[in-house]
Amino acid sequence: MILSEAWQLYKADKQIQGYSSQTLKAYKIQSALFIKHLGNVEIEEITTETIKLYLGEVASDLKASSLCHRIRFIKSLFRWAQEEKYITFNPSTAIKEPKLESKIPKFLTEEEIELLREACLSPFEKALFEFMYSTGCRIGEIVNLDQSSINFSEQSVIVFGKGKKEREVYFNTRCSIWLKRYIENRTDSEKALFVTVRAPHRMSIAQMRYVIKQISRRANINKCIHPHQLRHSYATTLINNGAPLEVIQNLMGHEKSETTRIYAYLSGQLRRELYNKYF
Repeated sequence: MILSEAWQLYKADKQIQGYSSQTLKAYKIQSALFIKHLGNVEIEEITTETIKLYLGEVASDLKASSLCHRIRFIKSLFRWAQEEKYITFNPSTAIKEPKLESKIPKFLTEEEIELLREACLSPFEKALFEFMYSTGCRIGEIVNLDQSSINFSEQSVIVFGKGKKEREVYFNTRCSIWLKRYIENRTDSEKALFVTVRAPHRMSIAQMRYVIKQISRRANINKCIHPHQLRHSYATTLINNGAPLEVIQNLMGHEKSETTRIYAYLSGQLRRELYNKYF
């Protein structure tokens, strides 16, 4: 079986398993790069040495995180091929990912959050901003929500995270007020929670990012602001207010506790208070 055929079957299998379109889009790029470098060869002919030489050639041009992403795709592809019995030996087993530096997520200060609030001009912008910040949802989770998903009486909503995992998240009263105003002001019949202003239809991830970018420009914050920073800021606020890491992990939909634990490093205010208390 040649690589391009393996990719098509791999992609179909992962679609059936519920992989997100974003993940498959990223993997498609990795597949194209792999085939371009090696040629559309038989998958059985690829050895561990072949893969190492490929990764070695591109390593100097990539960040460690990008190289890890490339390696994960290759390992996933060959693991699948072995499970499906297209190959008897998995040449990627011995390939190791480079160690990544532990980066502290960038978050916004309370003052920056307030400046962004003030920069929101319409009920739509206010509703979108408050929903992102008060739920801590990933942008990919928000774009798929419908109006009917919102439970205003409980101030909660069910979202589907990575791997189609379902979880309940909550929003505050401020967010509830702006969501209601936004929905009441709409005249379209679209079921999506957030729609485009012109020719209303469900917003895309890129369109939501653009809205947040426009709000940040108006706020005159000298920082490159994106929706995921609101998610980081949500976690930081919970940490600073004393929320246990297990609770934050559940609310954010983190599969691994290590992913949540990094936010503990952000809690400068809480650490200062504990230092003053115990030292």
